[in-house]
Amino acid sequence: MIKVLIVDDSSLARSILRDFLEDDEQFRVVGEAQNGLEALQKTYILNPDLITMDLEMPVMSGLEAISMIMGDMPTPIVVISVKSSAKIAYEATMKGALEFYSKDVFTLSLDREQRFHIYETLKRISGTGIKRKRLDNGPPLPAGRIKPRPIRAVVIAASTGGPKALMQVFSCLPAHFPVPLITVQHNSSGFDKGFVQWMQGYTSLEVRLAEDHTIPRQGTIYIAPTDTHLIIQGRYLALIGGESVQNQKPAADMLFKSAARTLGAEVVSVVLTGMGSDGAEGTVAIREAGGITIAQDEASALIYGMPKAALETGCVDMVLPLEDIPPRLIALTGIGDL
Repeated sequence: MIKVLIVDDSSLARSILRDFLEDDEQFRVVGEAQNGLEALQKTYILNPDLITMDLEMPVMSGLEAISMIMGDMPTPIVVISVKSSAKIAYEATMKGALEFYSKDVFTLSLDREQRFHIYETLKRISGTGIKRKRLDNGPPLPAGRIKPRPIRAVVIAASTGGPKALMQVFSCLPAHFPVPLITVQHNSSGFDKGFVQWMQGYTSLEVRLAEDHTIPRQGTIYIAPTDTHLIIQGRYLALIGGESVQNQKPAADMLFKSAARTLGAEVVSVVLTGMGSDGAEGTVAIREAGGITIAQDEASALIYGMPKAALETGCVDMVLPLEDIPPRLIALTGIGDL
């Protein structure tokens, strides 16, 4: 049984979340709080396995409460707030929150697959250990496969835990990074513009929401918009519709496969933390096209699902802790334009 504390100043929002959570028999709401201060008090008393946290509340904000909870009594926290708080929601990941959703997600008529995905994410988060033991850096590089060659783009996949992981990667890359970084961060919340604004505060690279028919430039990070697949077509980025892939839209597999078709051996792929297996098929495609493939290691990944799925294909060249990915990208990339 997963004990949940719901924190929101709206009684209606608390009721909606309670009904949603308790529709799955593995969740039990053990308490509710109307502000951050009350959340602190009830966290001490109830010792929940999971906290859902609003951000804009009287007495004490959610951001302040997250900081204090993670400092005194680390507990898995999921932010559930309005879209206008998007930039603050991403900042909450720096304070220790593990995931976030827009409130309106829980007022929609979610289909069975969407509900299942949210429940599974919350279950995985509730079982996440706050302290992690460092493992080794994975298998050695395969001899003879990683040879110097021009690189024209880096494509990246991330999901749960991704915002913080991406921030750590992008903040360590120089402003003159010689190729574009084209990124799919799973985001069904509509927080994509807020993500771009938030990320820009942590990197010297330019961060942009990807637009259709754009020629990607070096030293620029392109973020896939919500509910649209992002692919590479010839010299351009393209936004396309279609069905979800691996229950994701945007899907990293779509981006990776298009990069394999367009760039061949002149691309590097990176699969970061996240649930599910999105990016695994794309990793195979990039490897078969001669490109270089990287996956985050288990010790540094909040959720090891996506990197593990990529690794299990047998097509990952390098398994690296998060801190080693930026210097490896700098070493691998050469100047070039799409």
